Amino acid sequence: MSGRAPPPLNALRTFEVFGRHRSMTRAAAELCVTHGAVSRQIAALQASLGVTLVTGPRHALTLTDAGAQLAERLTPAFVVITDAVEGVRPGAAREIEISCLGTFALKWLIPRLPGFLETHPEVRVRLSESYATVDYRRDRFDGAIRIVEPDQIHARTEATRFLAQYQGPVGAPALMVGLPTLEAVARAPRLRSATFRRAWPAWSELAGVALPTATTEREFAHNHSLVEAAISGLGVAIAPWAFVAPDVIAGRLTAPFGFVERPSWFAFLRPEGRRDAAVDAFRDWLVAEGERSPPPPIPSTGPGG
Repeated sequence: MSGRAPPPLNALRTFEVFGRHRSMTRAAAELCVTHGAVSRQIAALQASLGVTLVTGPRHALTLTDAGAQLAERLTPAFVVITDAVEGVRPGAAREIEISCLGTFALKWLIPRLPGFLETHPEVRVRLSESYATVDYRRDRFDGAIRIVEPDQIHARTEATRFLAQYQGPVGAPALMVGLPTLEAVARAPRLRSATFRRAWPAWSELAGVALPTATTEREFAHNHSLVEAAISGLGVAIAPWAFVAPDVIAGRLTAPFGFVERPSWFAFLRPEGRRDAAVDAFRDWLVAEGERSPPPPIPSTGPGG
């Protein structure tokens, strides 16, 4: 065994948090310490290792190559330590943090979540709303739910497909009754979300519907606002079936022309090679719920009415 003393654990932990956030301010906020305390811990770690880990001015520090390599390895190591400690606490529940698309969580995941918690009372699930790309070298989520396109490659990520992706035009019943054909739908006020501005042209290509120049377009920051705008009669939205199924089933929205399947799907993403019984159970439950999820409605009228 080497006689060299190991680096201080607190300094390693502080550096791991800075490495994830790439920000002294955000690291200090997570650790509930001062900006100066973070700086001192990183300086102590550099002195202990004899390696420069950060460079640049104090207000805009960046990781060196050695720092980036160390930060990348520390994050999964601290996840393992945290899980190990939680696993031996008497009566402690295992908490997993899942990053999820906000509208999917609201409309699909949360209504089904009681079933998982009833079956797995030893697991607590914390949901974090996000649409950003997950990087498990930086993010400390146990898993994430995203819409995955076929050409997307997630570095060091294991992806499990659990739900097909369908999209179609939806609107308030009072509005849609006046739009008897897909051509009429294409001329109606168009609603779209800033998270997927290509929803209308992507749908038109799959449905074989020519889109005339829009006369009225209304954009919303997120899909849940888009869905509420459609319910309110502000226009027609091209929305994923998973986001609008509860409202179509309840009669708040109608989808007389059905939905087309997109070459993408909802997938559960987790760090490659990281084994965890609680995360395994959540993944398997998602797959089972996806299989039980109701399919989109069959069109009640043909493309031309």
